[in-house]
Amino acid sequence: MATDFGRTAGDYTRHRAGFPEAFFERLLADGSVRKGDAVLDLGTGTGSVARGLALRGCEVTGLDHSAPLLAQAAELDRAAGVVVKQVRARVENADFAPASFDVITAGQCWHWFDRPRSAALARTWLRPGGRLLIAHFDWVPLNGNLVQDTERLILACNPGWTMHSGSGLYPAWLKDVAEAGFTDLRTWSFDLDVSYSHADWRGRIRASAGIGATLDETRAQRFDAELADLLAAHHAAEPMAVPHRVWTLAAIAPGLLG
Repeated sequence: MATDFGRTAGDYTRHRAGFPEAFFERLLADGSVRKGDAVLDLGTGTGSVARGLALRGCEVTGLDHSAPLLAQAAELDRAAGVVVKQVRARVENADFAPASFDVITAGQCWHWFDRPRSAALARTWLRPGGRLLIAHFDWVPLNGNLVQDTERLILACNPGWTMHSGSGLYPAWLKDVAEAGFTDLRTWSFDLDVSYSHADWRGRIRASAGIGATLDETRAQRFDAELADLLAAHHAAEPMAVPHRVWTLAAIAPGLLG
């Protein structure tokens, strides 16, 4: 079954932690994003990155092909008191005028795209000197920790799931953007714990590519019951401190394409 996050938009909105405040603070502190910038957020989903930048004075357009996720994003934007322009399309098929944006962001989504085409399009859509920011906010599996236990349970239920055992670092993305002509490539990362109750962690995993976005409802419900049992038996204390890593690649568009 194809991965479809729209099928789990409700859990995605309620239970998946968005990018932390420290991520946005870093972007503004190092000049990657400035108040008033025109920003395009690729694969915006429920709008974590787009909304965070809109709250900081940017003019943001959110791009995603999933109507259910965009609907959730619009509801959250209204609650936060910001306006994000929405465009429904796949990145590879989107149509923006050249040199339309100061910043293009891609939060937790670059791996879902045709990466060479998306990098080339991003360079076209950026103004000279514009910034491409590819960011991730990943849980971190370590020997014997909650994340590793959860990943093993996901694999037992969905052996075809490949997004396990990650480090939260993405060196291949540097090659993508360098080959598209971007310059001044820089990366940075930091770790932090995210507090999750049992109920929220179960919802977070239901919203993941390995479970709710892929499996049928019966299999997803069976997994959820097994995860509840695992948490009660081996990670009973609440809230749980779940290790996460923020990783960001920043690159500069050198100029207009010839």
